[in-house]
Amino acid sequence: MAAPLTTGAAPSPEQGVRRVATALLFLAAVALPCLVLYHAVAPAGVLVPPAAMLPWMQAAGPPHDDDEVNLESDSEDARLERVLRAAAMANDTVILTTLNSAWSEPGSVVDVFLESFRIGEHTRELLDHLVIVSLDATAHRRCKQIHTHCLAVATEGVDFSGQKNFMSDGYLRMMWRRIDFLRLVLEKGFSFIFTDTDIVWFRSPLLHLYAEGDFQIACDHFTGDPDDLGNMPNGGFTYVRANSETVEFYKYWYAARERYPGRHDQDVLNMIKRDPYLEEIGVSIRFLSTEFFGGLCEPSRNLSTVCTMHANCCVGLRRKINDLNVMLHDWRRFMSLRDKDKHSVSWSVPQNCSLKKVE
Repeated sequence: MAAPLTTGAAPSPEQGVRRVATALLFLAAVALPCLVLYHAVAPAGVLVPPAAMLPWMQAAGPPHDDDEVNLESDSEDARLERVLRAAAMANDTVILTTLNSAWSEPGSVVDVFLESFRIGEHTRELLDHLVIVSLDATAHRRCKQIHTHCLAVATEGVDFSGQKNFMSDGYLRMMWRRIDFLRLVLEKGFSFIFTDTDIVWFRSPLLHLYAEGDFQIACDHFTGDPDDLGNMPNGGFTYVRANSETVEFYKYWYAARERYPGRHDQDVLNMIKRDPYLEEIGVSIRFLSTEFFGGLCEPSRNLSTVCTMHANCCVGLRRKINDLNVMLHDWRRFMSLRDKDKHSVSWSVPQNCSLKKVE
């Protein structure tokens, strides 16, 4: 009988140990560089969001570059839908801000705005859901250098690229273009948090939005009652649920500009907020407390609770940039202290900001 085929003599115990050791050394040689690379590229200090925020959030989709699209065959409507879908949270909510070239220059407002997300509590991950809506080509190019979700929105015959002085014709056109754009977002079925770029974010505002209320808006002055129409609204920060009521509300708001020529969107809102038609369409309006959503008009009194701070009641781009940077400094100082010492920190603003000053 032929001898059975073999692959060689069985290894000795010493040879087995050497083979296992060799395999382990190989795995370590592969894994260690990967671990070092991970720590090199992973952002430091990323915080896990609290459980109450998780239902809102999901991983952002891949970035979309408008320059990779044939603009002749791909409509602005299609680009809008694609970018919103890529940035949306789990409940189809996006964070929106608008940007023109004057505020997009290096070291200008947009850099301070994005930095606040990076140093805030549970705010870095919200950048995955932020869409920067560029109003001119220069702002769009800068957006693509510094952020993932960028959308170019043009207005035929209007140049939004330069600095727009408060209440100038260019300023008013820009504000009303924003209202019309936000109506389009609602019609697409996306709820949104709109934030002016001269607002710094220190904590996630998601936990401080009302469970009820179709249209929720920050205030220059808050009376203490979120249902009081006597509150002085500020359109720089809004949360709006996508439904038929809010779509109709935004259409009515935009149309009302013709009844009040020369007024900006915030003034017109103040004039129509008691209009019986809003009650007829059933839109629910609530006002956000300046304790959580403060600004230079009425600062949040407590750095332990503040979510956002707005450089409102401030005229002049350089003055805004200065006071926004001071807010970041105050926040960093607050976060560097031990809990028992944090009560001693208060805002150092306003410094350069004043409605009485001009650029």
